[in-house]
Amino acid sequence: MTRARRINGTLRRVARLCAGLLFALLAHLTFVQAFSSRSLNADPRNERARIARFDEPRGAILSYEGTVVATSRETDGGPYRYRRSYPHGEMFAPVTGHLTAGQATGAERAMEAALSGTDAKVKMQSLVRVGTEQAADVRLTISDRAQWAAYQSLRTAGRPGAAVAVNPATGAILALASYPSYDPNAYATFDAAALARTEQRLRGAPGRPLLNRATAETYPSGSAFKLVTAAAALATGEYGPATELPGPARLRLPGTTQYVDNAHGGPCGRAARRPLARAFRISCDTAFAGIGLQLGQDTLRDQADAFGFNDPGLTIPLPVAPSSYDGDADRARTALSAVGAPGGRVTPLMVAMLSAAVANHGTLMRPYLVEEVRLRDGSVISRAAPAPYRTTLTPELAGQLGAMMTAITRPGGPGAAAAVPGISVAAQSAGPGAPALFTAFAPARAPEVAVGVVLERPGPAAPIARTIMQAVLT
Repeated sequence: MTRARRINGTLRRVARLCAGLLFALLAHLTFVQAFSSRSLNADPRNERARIARFDEPRGAILSYEGTVVATSRETDGGPYRYRRSYPHGEMFAPVTGHLTAGQATGAERAMEAALSGTDAKVKMQSLVRVGTEQAADVRLTISDRAQWAAYQSLRTAGRPGAAVAVNPATGAILALASYPSYDPNAYATFDAAALARTEQRLRGAPGRPLLNRATAETYPSGSAFKLVTAAAALATGEYGPATELPGPARLRLPGTTQYVDNAHGGPCGRAARRPLARAFRISCDTAFAGIGLQLGQDTLRDQADAFGFNDPGLTIPLPVAPSSYDGDADRARTALSAVGAPGGRVTPLMVAMLSAAVANHGTLMRPYLVEEVRLRDGSVISRAAPAPYRTTLTPELAGQLGAMMTAITRPGGPGAAAAVPGISVAAQSAGPGAPALFTAFAPARAPEVAVGVVLERPGPAAPIARTIMQAVLT
């Protein structure tokens, strides 16, 4: 009897241990299914999830006119039924990005939920309308003609850079080009070795073709920042286009032995003083450095923020590197920053936004890249709703600044190379140095397009802007 009790006690302990292990197993299984399934499905090592991702056709990415710039095509066999295809390759690569079995970039990543059909609205609408879950197509704001003009002009110039065109009234991005670019079709392979070679080749290529310079790179703002300085001066009420300003050959920076020199080495004209509009037209550094000293750091920073500087949260929905303005500087650096050296850094998108704000009567609209998301039967899931982003100036002051910009493109002006026959153009140039920056909008009285061009080496930024504006307006 005693021996039987010992055996029964042992069995009970074993049974309790087994029950505990079974409970732990079930609890872990429940945890994995309920809480960890999403992360496991997203794990790039999960081959089943990778195969499932290409088991059905993904939504297409279209230009504004409906041109297919990314789509899914059937494969010749194997575990993957569909592969991604990019019919226009390099030209749209900064916008579309690329999709591989393990990663996505550009719009492929930003619009993943819609393109894959996992978005809740897409699921519900597709079930209601067609009875099955489907991926959605994404229609961009990009214009075929504007994008072609932007990319081909950059390619012809042969210098690393970017160009952006925006509709000032809505914020819709009409062109977003970066050069050099790459062919995203090189990533549309399921051969791991070939994919690794492509990645290594492009990441090590001169000119960094994988870099989307339009949104992910920032450059010294140069004389383009004079738009911000001029806007800040007008906004104080103490300056107007006719306000007389000194423009000596050199201006000593307070508290230092350094000077601000004009680009041409002499004074800004023969007279001792010249109107603000004239100083703006000839990009007089000493005059604008003097304005910076009078306005002070806080006024310049507030005006820069009003144009969208120092915003780390801007997306279009591609992430955008924040354009920056140094908010903590002494008087000497404030004077330098007023002429754009070394006050701020800008993305090419921001260069376009500077003109867009002035063009739209002082209201900067939030830039956006996606016009609508829709099912394959054409039913719209969501559509862009243009919205104000910043208020930079009153309409009256924006009109004054726009008139000052228009003088730059008149015959003999520094921006005459951006003039479009029969159409008035307003512009601001950052001069002949590197990087070469140019921003403009047209038509000056009823703007339809604002552009920003940045070339990393001296080059024809103004003619590139003109070509893009012509593509939009004609």
